[in-house]
Amino acid sequence: MSLDTLRTDTEDESTTSRARTRIQAILPGRRTVEHVGLAVTGLIAFLMVGFILLYWLRDYQYGTVLYEQFLVGGQWMDFYLGTNVFKHPFMWQSLATGVLIGIAAPVIGVFLVHREMALIGETLAHTAFAGVAVGVLFSALAGWRGSLLLIALVVGIIGALGVQWLAERTNTYGDVPIAIMLSGSFAIGTLLISYGRGMMTIAIDIESYLFGSIAFVTPEGAQLMAIITIVVVAVVASSYKQLLFITFDEQAARVAQLNVNRYNTLLIVLTAVVVVGAMQILGVILVAAMLVVPVAAASQVANSFRETLYLSILFGELSILAGFGVSIQQGLPSGGSIVVVAIAIYLLAIFVSNRSVPSISIH
Repeated sequence: MSLDTLRTDTEDESTTSRARTRIQAILPGRRTVEHVGLAVTGLIAFLMVGFILLYWLRDYQYGTVLYEQFLVGGQWMDFYLGTNVFKHPFMWQSLATGVLIGIAAPVIGVFLVHREMALIGETLAHTAFAGVAVGVLFSALAGWRGSLLLIALVVGIIGALGVQWLAERTNTYGDVPIAIMLSGSFAIGTLLISYGRGMMTIAIDIESYLFGSIAFVTPEGAQLMAIITIVVVAVVASSYKQLLFITFDEQAARVAQLNVNRYNTLLIVLTAVVVVGAMQILGVILVAAMLVVPVAAASQVANSFRETLYLSILFGELSILAGFGVSIQQGLPSGGSIVVVAIAIYLLAIFVSNRSVPSISIH
């Protein structure tokens, strides 16, 4: 080994050592900020789930009193902020749904991004759109007036299982089944909607499903998103180690006799469920962004997988709340506003990230 090579290696090790020293110096304060942010996020999510529950119980004696007090609090918020937003129940439903999306989507997305499965969210969004189309046709033929989201949820789960089945039983490259399902489900959806629209006795705003809307969220949709978020967080928390194992070393997980196929199926089904809940706000076209962009931003500045998960949630919530603010103030679509804010956070994360930071740890 030459003297110049030895000197270069020594300088690289010294640079890495200094970078690690700087990271260790700022970690305590950084972790405190992250934990405080997560605590605030948890509190907001708790209040939003509480509102959804109160809305459901508003016709009962104690539920009515608490629900009215919640709206009074909203009126005081409008008074101090100079707005005309928080006194309306439908705005709280939309806000609650958005806050819960900001938690559920990054929790699932952090595994998808690190498994290089970012496009699966887009695929399942198109599958959910096909579910909406099935609901439109069913409503036209049978006169059913239930929530189209429930049919989209069922079809989305079936589509997720279909993608997993194709991936396990075909010899094509890994992303081919995803591409086939993405284009095929959207094609089926457009055909069914075109066929069923002429038989509908009531108008259905398909554009709201495509692009999302604040006013589009129904009480049933908010309740569905609350249930989805609780289930997703509970399942991921209970299966965290297994999902982490298959994310970073699937072959080793198989050698360790972990049922990899079962956890792959679990992950993709949870993705489908989150996509259906989130498309109320973001729409079919933009829903996949909340699975990917906050995670991508967090990956630029995080030092471990767990920190990536935490920061993804914080960036997701910041995108949702700031996007809602822009949407309400400027009268713009909520989905586009949220995604643009998320991308702005991602670009900022790239700008401030330290390129000398060591590669991400799985801890």
